[in-house]
Amino acid sequence: NFFLFCSRVVLPCSVEEYQVGQLFSVAEASKNETGGGEGIEVLKNEPYEKDGEKGQYTHKIYHLKSKVPGFVRLIAPEGSLVFHEKAWNAYPYCRTSDFFIKIETWHKPDMGTQENVHKLDGSTWRSVTVVPIDIADRSQVCAADYKPDEDPAKFKSVETGRGPLGPNWKEELASKSDCPKMCAYKLVTVKFKWWGLQTKVENFIHEQEKRIFTNFHRQLFCWIDKWVDLNMDDIRRMEAETQRELQEVCVPVTVGNGV
Repeated sequence: NFFLFCSRVVLPCSVEEYQVGQLFSVAEASKNETGGGEGIEVLKNEPYEKDGEKGQYTHKIYHLKSKVPGFVRLIAPEGSLVFHEKAWNAYPYCRTSDFFIKIETWHKPDMGTQENVHKLDGSTWRSVTVVPIDIADRSQVCAADYKPDEDPAKFKSVETGRGPLGPNWKEELASKSDCPKMCAYKLVTVKFKWWGLQTKVENFIHEQEKRIFTNFHRQLFCWIDKWVDLNMDDIRRMEAETQRELQEVCVPVTVGNGV
């Protein structure tokens, strides 16, 4: 049993810029979310080539026991809240998967107007819930997550002059042919292993993925002055440093073959 939804995140940057900004922000967010024996542990981060496809392969472990609802912790078997994520980033297409959730992303230079960009069959596409995300809309942000310095409606980039993003920023961006723009189309497929909790788990994952996508891309835009002048060599050095830092603060765990 599974369900699907597709988030569309429009950003005032180019697809090429986003590649650097995404990797920079992932490294920063990983450090911010890790500590106290929980968080993200990076096992591998290396180039790959397979069947003519080239990209970057990462293998991460998420230690999430304190981050899930109580009803999940009560029924979850020991060790089951340690999730492995494997990602093959052949930008602009990226695929991640683990035993529970699969996220497939296409990064396109448009305003999020393409339908069925992942080319699903007709019956599957009709079952997908499309979730537009506006990074400048504060109402889409939980009160506990809101940070004034990570608010695209207030932030103005010194390096690029972009921002702040007003109420009609998408319409204004779409009307200007010379302004960089892109959309991250994220298809989330969730497969269930625990029966009897389908609705609760579905609602929880839907809310959390939307929350993660919203907060991450708000940060990415507001951090643009930190990453816009970096190149991929700078990013790889930063990732290696981040991996070392995460290994020092994450508690190693032994995971069975069934995970």
